[in-house]
Formats: sequence, C-alpha cells, structure tokens
Amino acid sequence: MRIIFATIAAIVALTKTSYAQSVDYSVVLVPEESGTEITCVTDQGDYVCLPLVKRTGNGINWFSNRILDISKNGKEIAYLSARDNTTNIYIKELGKQGGSVQRTNRAAVMDFSYSPDGGKITFCERRGNTNQVFLTDARNGYTCRQITNAALDYSPIYSSDMSQIFFTRQERRGTCIWSYSVEEKFLTAHTPGMNPYPITGEDAYICVRTNAQSQPEIWKVNYKTGVEECIVSDPTRGFTSPVVSPDGLWMAFVGSSMIEHEGSRYWNTDIYAARLDGTSMTQLTYHAADDLSPVWSRDGKYIYFISQRGNPEGTANIWRMIFNH
Repeated sequence: MRIIFATIAAIVALTKTSYAQSVDYSVVLVPEESGTEITCVTDQGDYVCLPLVKRTGNGINWFSNRILDISKNGKEIAYLSARDNTTNIYIKELGKQGGSVQRTNRAAVMDFSYSPDGGKITFCERRGNTNQVFLTDARNGYTCRQITNAALDYSPIYSSDMSQIFFTRQERRGTCIWSYSVEEKFLTAHTPGMNPYPITGEDAYICVRTNAQSQPEIWKVNYKTGVEECIVSDPTRGFTSPVVSPDGLWMAFVGSSMIEHEGSRYWNTDIYAARLDGTSMTQLTYHAADDLSPVWSRDGKYIYFISQRGNPEGTANIWRMIFNH
C-alpha cells in the first residue's frame, strides 16, 4: 500500500472517488453496523470534499490528511469544501439547518486543524510545486501568516500547550515529522513519519510510518526521550489518520479492509478505534463506500467522518457515529 501525499492531483480529486465496483451508495447502514447510530450532518449544498482513494489490483491508496475538525465549544464543524475551482475551509453549525461560513479565501487548501484554545486554525496550502503551512484566526478575517516555505509540508497541528506546531515534511527519502516553535519561530526536524497527533500531557505524538512491506502503521513517539513504539500494525491492512479522544484513552483512525460480495473482492477504507496503547482494536464501519477523515466530538461521545453513504450519486457528506465502547 502507498499513501497518497498532498499533491495537486489530490486537490483536484478531493470530490471524486475511483471505484471500479458497483456500490449502492443510497444505503445508510449495512448489516455489520446494526445497532450503530449514524447520522448525516451536511447536505449536497455544502460541497464536502472527499479525499482521493485509488484502488489497484494489489491494494488501495488514500489521501490521509485531516480535513475535518470540531470547534472548541463543540458546536461547529470545520471541513474542506470545493467551490469555484478552489478548496477552502468552511464552518457549519451543528444541529441547525442552513449553509456554511467560508473561513479561508485561498486557492488550494489541503488540510487543517484548530488550535487547542479554538482561537486559531493552522492549515496547509498547495502553491506551485510546494505545500506551505499557514496560521489564521478561527473567527475573523482572511489574514494569514505563513510559517513554512519552499518545501512539501502538510498535516499541521498544534501541541496541547500551543508552544509548537507539528507537521509532516515530504523529503527525498520519505516523510519526516517537523515542528515550528511558535514563540522562537524556528523549525526542528524530529523523526520519520506523517499525520502527527500530539498526546496531551506527554512529550509525545502518535504518527504513521510505512513498514518494509509498504503497509502504514501507527506509532507512538516520545520526542524528548527518543522512545518509539509501534502500537497498531497488521500484515495485510494499513492504518492512517490517527486522532486521540478528548479523554486520552482512545484513538480513531482510517484502515483498509477487504470486502467480498457476490464473488468480487476489493479493498475499502473504514473507520477503526483502539485504546491509545493499540489494544482493543475494533472496526467501526463496514459500508462499501469509503469512510475517511475521522474526528472526535469534544465530549468524546461521537466520531465524525466523511463518506459517500446515504446518497444515490455517491456525493460525500459528513456523518456522525456514536462511540459506545
């Protein structure tokens, strides 16, 4: 398996999926999901981006960057939307009818996340042959501050104390986790990996690394002591996009899975969860549509994700799933 990195091709294809198989997208729940409460929170007019997914005879590849997040008060969801040949961050109030508010006014936003205090959004934008990390206010204006330059950077996220912004840098020999010191304004290279997610109360993050068999795994890395531990791995499945629950006990992530139906077999993307040490791993979704980009509600009771399920044309929407483990 090969992860699709933040390239211009991923931007163009964010709203599309490559599906050789015939899928009944109108189905909301499949039998394996019985007893699970899954609710759609957007509609076609929100133009929700769907991360690019590519299937081959040997497996499946997908765009693993974060394109969903929840506001600090838990009442709004921010997402990436494709409109007028641009991709930008939009914010929608949860539980209410109506449209979304545009938060950035850029050409090709790739991914983003809220700061822990909810006051800022850090995002990556594709500009020419580079991806650059920016900061903007979460509420007011379109003013942005650029913090990286002339590189292929993506997946920015604040540390829990807001002293650093971690991000992934694509380099000649692979990907590496870097950080930007907010106060001192310098960059530091850390360890190989991508999709970093800091752990509150620890000098550590979880991230994704690809093993010798080209399968992505989830690792926990202490960047102060240098201790590194593989916590989620499987010889046939790959896992990306880890996000830690608000109580710090669980993580949700995307994983590949094999679907067999009426004599056909093909790889799919689904949402999984596991304890932060990698134990008690469970597959949460089983739909033949692609389920991607999980994020926790602020109270930890729900997981939001992107899927084409529930729409006959396979249009992507944001869905909310109850987490009862």
